[in-house]
Amino acid sequence: MLYYLFSYLDKEIDLPGAGLFQFLSFRMALAFIFSLFISLLLGKRIIRYLQKLQIGEVVRDLGLEGQIQKKGTPTMGGVIIIAAIIIPVLLVAKLHSIYILLSLVATLWLGIIGFLDDYIKVFKKNKAGLHGKFKIVGQVGIGLIVGLTLYFNPNVVIRENLNPQQVEQYAKDGIELKKVESKIAQSDNLYDHKSAKTTVPFFKNNSVDYHIISKFFGLPKYLDWIVFVLLVIIIVTAVSNGANLTDGLDGLAGGVSAINIVTLLIFAYLSGNIIFASYLNILYIPNLGELTIFMAAMVGACVGFLWFNAYPAQVFMGDTGSLTLGGLIAVLAIMVRKELMIPIICGVFLIENLSVIIQVSWFKYTKKRFGDGKRVFLMSPLHHHYQKKNLHEVKIVTRFWIVAVFLALISIITLKIR
Repeated sequence: MLYYLFSYLDKEIDLPGAGLFQFLSFRMALAFIFSLFISLLLGKRIIRYLQKLQIGEVVRDLGLEGQIQKKGTPTMGGVIIIAAIIIPVLLVAKLHSIYILLSLVATLWLGIIGFLDDYIKVFKKNKAGLHGKFKIVGQVGIGLIVGLTLYFNPNVVIRENLNPQQVEQYAKDGIELKKVESKIAQSDNLYDHKSAKTTVPFFKNNSVDYHIISKFFGLPKYLDWIVFVLLVIIIVTAVSNGANLTDGLDGLAGGVSAINIVTLLIFAYLSGNIIFASYLNILYIPNLGELTIFMAAMVGACVGFLWFNAYPAQVFMGDTGSLTLGGLIAVLAIMVRKELMIPIICGVFLIENLSVIIQVSWFKYTKKRFGDGKRVFLMSPLHHHYQKKNLHEVKIVTRFWIVAVFLALISIITLKIR
């Protein structure tokens, strides 16, 4: 909204300073600041309101250190994160951007699923929460919406065959970014076109079309969209549940999510900038840069939430926050064409998911084979395993953050290591 207001003031009235809203970097910083401010401002009020309603965490005694002390801590704090994302985006982003619109829809959709889950746990006193099949239906639903929109919407395009030397020369000449895009399109006779290409890390020609994948399964080209949509559904469901499993210690899910989002923000900024995309020889995705506004707001929301969620937590995000953050990270990775890099970028979520799968599978197998179920870990998800080894949760969270940063750096250097 502010973007359109100041664009009008800049063009029609020539108000000094109004032109700042035309700069992506300025609006990114503004989105982060607004998001941080909103989460800090609303955080205390929402926590007090949740305490008033006696919306506290129901804790099962699993023999973990410090667990009982968490009983009664307000949950459903994910509403702080959602509000701190949506409000700044509505204020400073270009709301006609398909990437922004789709991100807002995903936020609300996933937020409702998580809210229903928390509501049933807290108000209905049902620790199981929303039935698994309904949760999956909701995740499949947003996967369908995202997959079909990205595949068929005419505004989701890429531009290939850029001339790096020409782009570099225009940049040296100090030509503005929008004029560079216009000149490149005219001189090389390029045009934006639909493509389901995605990035394959560590390969020199590091992009592959989904037609190759559908061809592997013996499907004709006109059914490529089915493969794409199915993969989107799987990715959104897996990452969303991974974030949910990771949300077990104070500050763990919020901190890891912030690191993952910053990584995707860097990729989005580079792929949305014709000069950087040309120099790095990566997919150039027109208008993708606007998505960095949404990501900046997400980072601000996570950091602001950590103010209250860091040990000892004053509030928990609940499924309202964890399902939303995980699902959004998956959706953003798909938009940036980095879905095949999710195992690296979201490595912590993957490890948490795998620890549960391994634990349950091995227990069932050994019980069936030997009559006595055995465990690989002392407890799953993995962070509880380290709690059982008597590590303080602050140390566990800090080490998981360090692993997330390490994986983020590996993800970023794939831009050059091929």
